[in-house]
Amino acid sequence: MKVTVSHPTGNANVRAALAGLYDAGILNAYYTAIASFEGTLFDKLAAFGPLAEIRRRRLDPRLKPFTHLAPWREAGRLIASKLGAQNLTRHEEGIFSIDKVYHSIDNFTAGHLMANKSNAVFAYEDGALFTFKAAKQLGIKCLYDLPIGYWRTQRNLLAAEATRWPEWASTLTTFKDTEAKLARKDEELELADHIFVASSFTAKTLLDYPGKLGTVSVIPYGFPEVGDAREYASLSGGRKLKLLFVGGLSQRKGIADMFAAVNKLRDHVELTVVGRKTEGHCQALDTELGRHNWMPSMPHGDILKLMRQHDVLLFPSLFEGFGLVITEAMAQGTPVITTDRTAGPDVIVHGHSGWIIEAGSENAIYQTIEKILSNPQLVSKVGKAAMEAARLRPWNIYGNELARAITNNN
Repeated sequence: MKVTVSHPTGNANVRAALAGLYDAGILNAYYTAIASFEGTLFDKLAAFGPLAEIRRRRLDPRLKPFTHLAPWREAGRLIASKLGAQNLTRHEEGIFSIDKVYHSIDNFTAGHLMANKSNAVFAYEDGALFTFKAAKQLGIKCLYDLPIGYWRTQRNLLAAEATRWPEWASTLTTFKDTEAKLARKDEELELADHIFVASSFTAKTLLDYPGKLGTVSVIPYGFPEVGDAREYASLSGGRKLKLLFVGGLSQRKGIADMFAAVNKLRDHVELTVVGRKTEGHCQALDTELGRHNWMPSMPHGDILKLMRQHDVLLFPSLFEGFGLVITEAMAQGTPVITTDRTAGPDVIVHGHSGWIIEAGSENAIYQTIEKILSNPQLVSKVGKAAMEAARLRPWNIYGNELARAITNNN
């Protein structure tokens, strides 16, 4: 078994997948837009402000012989984004939109399949269609990663939010995708022989797919490196419980419920929010951000430090394929309140290493915070258990399990 991997940006789960396939001896090639190896041109370009994000694309040196780049469109996207050239990055249409980046790497990979002699290709949602079509012609297995839940389920679940919280409806950008993009997603799923998802919730959403699907495997992502042992500040002396939210400022993340619950407890808690606004104006969001501590963005390392400075991470998402901030917070010893529509049920033992609540329930958020206020020792007790859970599942476990599933089932 030899596997070709295709992904335009190479995020943490992709890097772990590549390492797992390499360690198993089944990685054949990796096609991406930009990747950095120590001492290479891209590594040096990362010192240039608009391209600083390239530092997050650094790969294990062992992967260099397998890596093939098609960088121009992604480089254009990074620069256009920094310059604020929104017409160039406009959703689906802009020449440097993320959709165009995905399609370019998809085409790039498809064009090399005949020559690289793989038995299987592993590609990701929105960037697999051309590759899978070429693979089918060559008799190559199509392995698919669905990082977020199925789009029909997402629309069904979030459609009610515009009625439940009409003042927050403008933050629901879920409905921007064109019919052509949605049809592409369905065609990718139809062509996939084996579908990999990172949470039981994502697997459940695939029950809404109107056709027959290939094998579906749930393999949760790994945890980042666990931080040093931490001190937990006492809540005595009138100190408020420090709550943190990190993520996009959309009602898809359940933030209307979060703000409503937190506002009822404002005499006892303080909330810090890190995240960017969605497109379009939302007065309700502006009002809430004015009441709490808000930072549009922070370097990733600083976010991890901020997690350690807070008592609890709130992540009340209404639709999430996984939710990497959950595992990031747990690895810092910060307990998490999250919902049953994230990877929470896969990585958290409720009441022991975190709390799982019903999605879309302001009252559930309120009651869980109130329970912590009544039992402040839970912060350290649950935080330490969260850190131990993180130690048991580093990223290499995910990579190894993925490689094993590919080898055993394909």
